[in-house]
Amino acid sequence: MKLLEVRNLVAEVDNKQILNGVNLTVNAGEVHAVMGPNGSGKSTLSNVLAGRPGYEVTSGSMELMGSPVNGMSVEERAHAGLFLGFQYPIEIPGVANMELLKNAIDSQRSATGEQEIGARELIQRVREVAKELQFSEEFLKREVNVGFSGGEKKRNEILQLMLMQPKLAFLDETDSGLDIDALQVVARGINAFSASDNAVVLVTHYQRLLNHVDVDFVHIMVNGELVKSGGKELALDVEARGYAEFLRS
Repeated sequence: MKLLEVRNLVAEVDNKQILNGVNLTVNAGEVHAVMGPNGSGKSTLSNVLAGRPGYEVTSGSMELMGSPVNGMSVEERAHAGLFLGFQYPIEIPGVANMELLKNAIDSQRSATGEQEIGARELIQRVREVAKELQFSEEFLKREVNVGFSGGEKKRNEILQLMLMQPKLAFLDETDSGLDIDALQVVARGINAFSASDNAVVLVTHYQRLLNHVDVDFVHIMVNGELVKSGGKELALDVEARGYAEFLRS
């Protein structure tokens, strides 16, 4: 099943064109990695797909589960099954982690005509996932990401991902700022999520995350285009030789 189809996508930010004709297809059960140097458009692609204000699509198309994305609100995209993991997860003072999780899951269920999740079911599920991610339950009682380290914020995002079970997760530099232990835990969470018919697109600079995640496809982005695609060996080649050859082409 085709979850995401991006065709000839051109987009700009502050009247500056960043994406220059991106083509990407993601099917159910696949894990893709998008790599590239700073300023190549990787995060812009994530933000455009998620519908972040200030990012304007000037031509091309995006379809999520067969439905056109252009014109959808941020909430509608989330209800359709899209999850965006941030490069720098924000702090939300005054909102407890459990409160955020319940509201997010209830909103998702409401959009599909399901009943709200019960408190007992939520607590049980959260405890199971938190244990899998080696995430202390004490963090669940705290305000969202307030006082969390970089690694704790990323684990918290993967906790949200595994509980909400969207169809497609677009994770923007989830490996940024992680030590090796946190990286391995986050990778286990990503692998567990993608083991079903869900799909993941990982945006990253480096190959090290791909040592721990089962990736099907690697794409190189340069100057707002996906200039080359391949298997995991492409990431190893980039790690050894850098992006210079792609910048010259």
